[in-house]
Amino acid sequence: MTIWKKVSVVVIIAALGGGGWYWWQERQNRAGEQVQYKTVNLRRSDLIDAISATGTIEPEELVDVGAQVGGMVATFGIDEDGKTIDYGSRVKAGMVLARIDDSLYTAELRQCEAQLAQAKANLLSAEASLKQLYAKQELAKSNFARAEQLRPSGAVSQSEYDTSKAELDVAVADIAVGAATIEQAKAEIASAEAARDRAQRNLGYCTISSPVDGVIIDRQVNVGQTVISSMSAPSLFLIAKDLKRMQIWVAVNEADIGRIQPGQRTIFTVDTFPGETFQGIVSKVRLNATMSQNVVTYVVEVTTDNSSGKLLPYLTASVKFVINERKQVLAVPNAALRLRLGDEEPGGAIWVLEEEGPRRVSVETGLNDGIFTEVSGEGLDENTRVITGVTAVEAGSDQQSKNPFLPTPPKRR
Repeated sequence: MTIWKKVSVVVIIAALGGGGWYWWQERQNRAGEQVQYKTVNLRRSDLIDAISATGTIEPEELVDVGAQVGGMVATFGIDEDGKTIDYGSRVKAGMVLARIDDSLYTAELRQCEAQLAQAKANLLSAEASLKQLYAKQELAKSNFARAEQLRPSGAVSQSEYDTSKAELDVAVADIAVGAATIEQAKAEIASAEAARDRAQRNLGYCTISSPVDGVIIDRQVNVGQTVISSMSAPSLFLIAKDLKRMQIWVAVNEADIGRIQPGQRTIFTVDTFPGETFQGIVSKVRLNATMSQNVVTYVVEVTTDNSSGKLLPYLTASVKFVINERKQVLAVPNAALRLRLGDEEPGGAIWVLEEEGPRRVSVETGLNDGIFTEVSGEGLDENTRVITGVTAVEAGSDQQSKNPFLPTPPKRR
């Protein structure tokens, strides 16, 4: 026998010995293992197919109360509870929210009233002057008529005749001037009245009143602060008209917006009340989309009842738009439908655990909410134990889990 044949025989014997040792070790390992099944009982549940999104809770109607005149904030008003107007104050329409220092506007009003009185006096004077002019006109008419009668007889000279005629013409012209003076005085009165009304209104604007019943959710000024009114009225208070009804402005991805319609039911949660679910209804789908980082979203308005007063403005809400739902149907965890035992392919079946061992049961699946799936099949009820996973526990070990359907490597010694 040559040296190469001897080497080949040795290699073959070594390989056979190693394989036998590995088979014996595997037998030993399998002998110390026990398969355990993770199971759950079938249960009846309410399943919901929904679109999830995040939104912000907003008051249904907000009123921004501003100042139409500038000046220093002198005082705040009193709310329904007898306290100074502040955040959370409940107010009624017409209730005083704040007062701006009105000394300048009071002085302006007095000045306008004085100008109005002067204009009225000017009108009286003009009317009296006009009466005098009418009297002078009548005298001029009489003198001219007399001069015309005496002129043929030569009792009145030509110069006297011309003078009387000129005086009549002047009297007529003076009456026209007097009438114009009266109209001017009336215009001055109208202008003075408008200035007075404007001053009165500006003085009234120094008192900031609530236009609606509601709750103060924002106060943007303090006593002693000066507000400046120029092109736009500065905002002083933000009033929520009715906090018993709230809206949620939800940003919905363009891929899902087609499945959302007004009147659709929603459920939502807020972090401040963990475990509590609130109900809402889609009231409007806004058409002005926005784009952020190449993602197009639409704002959906959801209306909800807040009679309890729990929901506060600007809380973040996790909203689910209900697309489909099933009540009290048999449901299994999705893991049960993905389970694979042996060579059987997963899908369309579940494994149930009986006294004799696992049994594969074909099922029809229904609604899937992402965690549980509706199933129906022969012999399935609420007492059926469904396998969701398997573990292999080694005898005498610390319960290490491993898949019994994968080969186990030899132990290291």
